[in-house]
Amino acid sequence: MHRYRTHTCGALRESDIGSVARLSGWCHRIRDHGGVLFIDLRDHYGMTQCVVDPDSPAFRDAEKLRSEWVVRMDGKVRKRPEGTENKDLATGAVEVFITELEVLGAAAELPLQVFGDQPFPEETRLKYRFLDLRRETLHGNIMKRVAIVDFLRGAMKGQGFNEFQTPILTASSPEGARDFLVPSRLHPGKFYALPQAPQQYKQLLMMAGFDRYFQIAPCFRDEDPRADRLPGEFYQLDLEMSFVTQDDVFAAVEPVIGGVFREFGDGKHVTPSPWPRIPYAEAMQKYGSDKPDLRNPLVMQDVSEHFRGSNFKVFARMLEEPKNRVWAIPGPKGGSRAFCDRMNSWAQGEGQPGLGYIIFDHQIVTATGNTPAEAMSNAISGDRSGVGAVTGKGPIANNIGAERAEAIRQQLGLAAGDAAFFVAGDPEKFVKFAGAARTRVGTELGLVDESRFELAWIVDFPMFEWNEDEKKVDFSHNPFSMPQGGLDALNGQDPLTIKAFQYDIACNGFEIASGGIRNHRPEAMVKAFEIAGYGEETVVERFGGMYRAFQYGAPPHGGMAAGIDRIVMLLCDAQNLREVALFPMNQQALDLLMGAPSDVTPRQLRDLHIRLNLPEKA
Repeated sequence: MHRYRTHTCGALRESDIGSVARLSGWCHRIRDHGGVLFIDLRDHYGMTQCVVDPDSPAFRDAEKLRSEWVVRMDGKVRKRPEGTENKDLATGAVEVFITELEVLGAAAELPLQVFGDQPFPEETRLKYRFLDLRRETLHGNIMKRVAIVDFLRGAMKGQGFNEFQTPILTASSPEGARDFLVPSRLHPGKFYALPQAPQQYKQLLMMAGFDRYFQIAPCFRDEDPRADRLPGEFYQLDLEMSFVTQDDVFAAVEPVIGGVFREFGDGKHVTPSPWPRIPYAEAMQKYGSDKPDLRNPLVMQDVSEHFRGSNFKVFARMLEEPKNRVWAIPGPKGGSRAFCDRMNSWAQGEGQPGLGYIIFDHQIVTATGNTPAEAMSNAISGDRSGVGAVTGKGPIANNIGAERAEAIRQQLGLAAGDAAFFVAGDPEKFVKFAGAARTRVGTELGLVDESRFELAWIVDFPMFEWNEDEKKVDFSHNPFSMPQGGLDALNGQDPLTIKAFQYDIACNGFEIASGGIRNHRPEAMVKAFEIAGYGEETVVERFGGMYRAFQYGAPPHGGMAAGIDRIVMLLCDAQNLREVALFPMNQQALDLLMGAPSDVTPRQLRDLHIRLNLPEKA
């Protein structure tokens, strides 16, 4: 017999009844039923109920067991008594009567319970992550992640992509975030950088003629933590293709990403191919986000003309400035004063002066001798003779008048019992708040369909944007993307009007992938960087390898990268990326388990020719 087990804790079935089994695992739960001990023994594969009573030679040892002790148990497999079967367990028809027991690893008092899903402070969970990972939900999330990565690999190889591993120690480059720097011992004063993405290497692979590349790539960015991005490091499905257009990339990616949501989405609806393609400007105007949650049916509209020259002076004066606009967010079934006041209070909590609204309701027409209350009572009982046209109510409606309010209602397709909410000013400044308000209205009114994964391409991103802090034109997205119109656009067009062959995948309010068709022409690459304030010498210095490669026959190429952590988070229905990662850092970018970042010795610093210049403690 094997030293530790003949079966795993998830293997025994009715066909094993009568045989002798040896199991090893963790004591998940121990129950004392009148002197008979029931021990649920758990390992990676499942759980088996083990039983011991005073007649067993192992009983005295079993009485000493506590939660999470690691034990070996020998015993006879028998059928559970009638009515005690557990249909939720694969092993639920049988149990093991323990005849011999060995403690392999005793456990100290637990800082968090493994049994159940009760909440514990994040600090405790991350410091004792090895215990946290034993818990059923988190353990299941990690194994689902393993299966998702396996699926992605298989799907990519099935389309003729080859997996390559690119370097981890590389040169610093402006990818849009801070680099993690690694000092060089052999080259004093110089630093490697951990890759923010394998961007340059995968393009160089296309220069080398490999045609179709992919990688489950670790990426490193020294960014502030947030719920949808792990601090420090993350993983992405990285891919690149030669001799392709944007449409070719879309055709290759949709079966892979759509397929993984269908395979692991627990039966939820997944957007069929071809996915919608939404221009960036349209996404911002309709949804207030370049990663819209399309499960929310609300679409914002520009209603500026209905306020221009109106008696609602706050908006009318704003509209005297050409760039200003008024956007409306429809609120179907939200036409109650209580809901509108709640939305207004929420907006004030977001740092806004408020959220204007119009409530649409039936106008009550009273006959002689009838009060409005009597007319409404008659309407409820079926007599609609006292109910007139839909009319707008509230301070905004009173100021703009019935005709303008009706025009807004018609434009938004609203009815009695609905509401409209308004944001006004410079769209570039209010668009983020407008998007948040749209999300809030849709969520509060129960309009978001939780049973769907809604996928869409966001396309036609601006190539450049104005950097207000540095007072200059800067790249708005990936600096290596091809501008629409090529070199002619770079030479003859206002940079802030140039669109790029850049695209994202949005899913349920998250950006889960980003990519572009690459700028493979050396002269166009230099011109694009010149517009962003980098001279040719900077291009040669910072991107010398790729710049040289473009001189020797560069194929048109493009690709993208999909965030594995975010995809797994969505498929596990988790609210935070730390619920789908093995050993994440906390919100302060600290590894509480391993104690990183940590101090280093003076000798290590001397070897690296580094002297610390630490800030003074307050």
